[in-house]
Amino acid sequence: MTARLISGSEIARQIREELAAETARLKEEFQVVPGLVTILVGENPASLSYVTAKQKTAKTLGFYSIQDTRPANISEGELLALIEQYNRDPKIHGILVQLPLPKQINETKVLYAIDPKKDVDGFHPVNVGKMVIGEADYLPCTPAGIQQLLIRSGVKIDGAEVVVVGRSNIVGKPIANILLQKQPGANATVTICHTGTKEMASHTRRADILIVAAGKPRAITAEMVKEGAVVIDVGVNRIGKTLDGKALLCGDVDFDAVKEKAGMITPVPGGVGPMTITMLMANTLKAAKLAAGIE
Repeated sequence: MTARLISGSEIARQIREELAAETARLKEEFQVVPGLVTILVGENPASLSYVTAKQKTAKTLGFYSIQDTRPANISEGELLALIEQYNRDPKIHGILVQLPLPKQINETKVLYAIDPKKDVDGFHPVNVGKMVIGEADYLPCTPAGIQQLLIRSGVKIDGAEVVVVGRSNIVGKPIANILLQKQPGANATVTICHTGTKEMASHTRRADILIVAAGKPRAITAEMVKEGAVVIDVGVNRIGKTLDGKALLCGDVDFDAVKEKAGMITPVPGGVGPMTITMLMANTLKAAKLAAGIE
């Protein structure tokens, strides 16, 4: 049996079409334009690539968007003042500060400085707390994307055994919290595995849905996966270069072996990755509606 492929690229495209239509409706009926600012400090090539992709997507959807690039030697105080400027700007509904930041800046202080109502990454403690109690305004983008992949692929989550490999604040912990909520698209029994887990395979083999964010290339082998399981691979690992010089990528799952055993699986690239920026846009649109009091 070869697994059915879950295409994040295709599902992201579908969601973006929905977002573009809703953006057009907001403009026409309410004269509301979702606004997003991405703040980049320094000239890290990977960070520049990420914010460029975010800005391109925002403009394609019809958002008002600003790319604010600052020098690497900016002081922490100057960056905090800039964030406060955008906190007060009524045209901006979402603020994203691209990480990592230079050593002279405390990343936690910066994330905490963003108005929770404009925290479209979903990282502010207020938004994390609301997520945990099941009253989230904004879900963190990658976990929200994973949930949408499952829902839109027809995966039964209610009552499922979900195993999450990885406990990061960006993926592991939030996706576990999201899927255990007593809500539609959730209500699963969730186990989290990590570097301290003994006999990890005994846990992963129980999973109806296995979500892997381990940060280690091909860490999950076919022997660790239940027959017919749904496998979501969050990992993106550079393992070399192609003949034309492009980065050669692989996930945290041994894709070639596991796809012969799983029922459904995400590829790398083209799986979870395309969903992250899409859910950032969904959060920004929601922020604009909340700010305007639109249902």
